[in-house]
Amino acid sequence: MNYYIMTIFPDLISSFINHSIIAKSKKNINFEIIDIRTFSDKPHFKTDDIPYGGGSGMIFKPEPVFRAFDYLLENRDLSKNNLEFIFPSPDGKVFKHNDALNLSKKENIIFLCGHYKGIDQRIRDELVDAEYSIGDYVLTGGELPCCIIIDSIVRLVPGVLKNYDSAMTDSFYCDLLDNPHYTRPREYRGFKVPEILFSGNHRKIEKWKLEARKKKTKEIRPEIWEKIKNNY
Repeated sequence: MNYYIMTIFPDLISSFINHSIIAKSKKNINFEIIDIRTFSDKPHFKTDDIPYGGGSGMIFKPEPVFRAFDYLLENRDLSKNNLEFIFPSPDGKVFKHNDALNLSKKENIIFLCGHYKGIDQRIRDELVDAEYSIGDYVLTGGELPCCIIIDSIVRLVPGVLKNYDSAMTDSFYCDLLDNPHYTRPREYRGFKVPEILFSGNHRKIEKWKLEARKKKTKEIRPEIWEKIKNNY
């Protein structure tokens, strides 16, 4: 698998991919950071310009992004048919677990980290396959959303987590939020672990977990529960 991250702040991405689970995932996934500035025009290497038609803010220029994309096509055995081009944007559909699961099966993904007021629409029209939002708010750049999306995808790639079953029981994997978890000690400051978890009856334990997930989802995310309650 190959993930290509286009950014004007490569150090931000480098720090992210060199720590924790993401760093360990390099055995399964090849990460390549593409510094968009290196594809902009000399001598100033500008990546932004004023908007046509007026208005506040600056717009991400199309040339550096298209050049970076062409570079990948020519030098990384890629084509538009064997890759997914992702652009995090507040305009996109809200990124959900099923999106992460689907993307975890893709062999080649390009991530574009946006900046400024917005990006030239021609980038979206010609290059971008999918736009995802991480919430109804705006950040100063696309690096953090890209990292969040990548983190969500990577842990679902077989071989990245030591215990793959752990990812398969996360919140949202079966639409429900996750159940409560406990570890040693059995009692701490008067707070006890539910007795059912010591019963040894796996069927009853699984039933308890399911009921706990349903209760938690109903209380914390009622809008999700309303959509799925008939399944349970």
